[in-house]
Amino acid sequence: MKNRRVNRKWELITSIVLGTLLIWFAMFYPLPYYIESPGGAMDVRSVLQVNGEVDQEDGSYNFTYVTVQQATAIKLLFAAFDSHSDIQSEQEMTGGADSEEYYRIAQFYMETSQNLAKYQGLTLAGKEVTMDFFGVYVLGLAEDSTFQGILNIADTVVSINGKTFESSAELIDYVSSLELGSDVTVGYVSSGIEQTADGKIIKLENGKNGIGISLVDHTEVTSDVPIDFQTGNIGGPSAGLMFTLSIYTQLADPTLRSGRVIAGTGTIEQDGSVGDIGGADKKVLSAAKSGATVFFVPNNPVDEAVLKENPNAKTNYEEALEVVEEEGLSIELVPVTTVQDAIDYLEKTKSD
Repeated sequence: MKNRRVNRKWELITSIVLGTLLIWFAMFYPLPYYIESPGGAMDVRSVLQVNGEVDQEDGSYNFTYVTVQQATAIKLLFAAFDSHSDIQSEQEMTGGADSEEYYRIAQFYMETSQNLAKYQGLTLAGKEVTMDFFGVYVLGLAEDSTFQGILNIADTVVSINGKTFESSAELIDYVSSLELGSDVTVGYVSSGIEQTADGKIIKLENGKNGIGISLVDHTEVTSDVPIDFQTGNIGGPSAGLMFTLSIYTQLADPTLRSGRVIAGTGTIEQDGSVGDIGGADKKVLSAAKSGATVFFVPNNPVDEAVLKENPNAKTNYEEALEVVEEEGLSIELVPVTTVQDAIDYLEKTKSD
């Protein structure tokens, strides 16, 4: 009888320990997956100051963001039943970069976004501004790139076959025109030292020829109008449109917001076009929850190569519209392809 009681006691203790470990594992053990879900919206004034002055006009411009967290078993379970959460593998989320590299990549995107916003905002406001192009930051390399082990994240590619360029678009066009398998010499700067390396032109995933690097512009903007960003750990390019609108408004038309709480998303390009972003469905939810009444969203045609792989692929606008209709959100969804589209809308709809 005594032995039975002892055995039951140890069975109970074992069950409690195993149960505790299982609960701990489910709640806290990080898995190689990430969960994206609606985040929030942030007033641009909290990270941007133009001409040394505080923007005190009524209303606000807000950039939206998604929340990204590493998954645990319990978080994965909840995310699986949440239509507004997406689960991605570690490889899909980071592209194979470690946490430090991933952070640096996000900061490079933010730096480029800020410079393009400065350039566009100042240009549209009629201010003198120049933007120098120094090359492209290396953000990653394809597995079959012949420059694996040579180029590294944060290196700056400054020339191809001795040719320099005025934009990343020019560089990409030139490389795409080279024959598959042909020799190519890349000039680059690594740790402040200019170097060259030889490799081959390969076929990229998008079907074009290239050297197999992901990239973003390395630029610098010069103007007599001081523009100061304090974005801290915030990374990525998707706030470009809202940064541009804020700069333009403060310099050219201070009452353009007309007291409205305006949110939006979209990259900004050198020609003023607004580029696509990820998570448009989540960002419009973030905007609506923050109290925004207007949401600007990119509306560029889906690339034909993407449509071939996924005939149901949607534009950013279509993604956002689906959520607005499903959730019955009280927010004006405004599709744009250029920053001028957004300015025109605000001018036409502002109150007298």
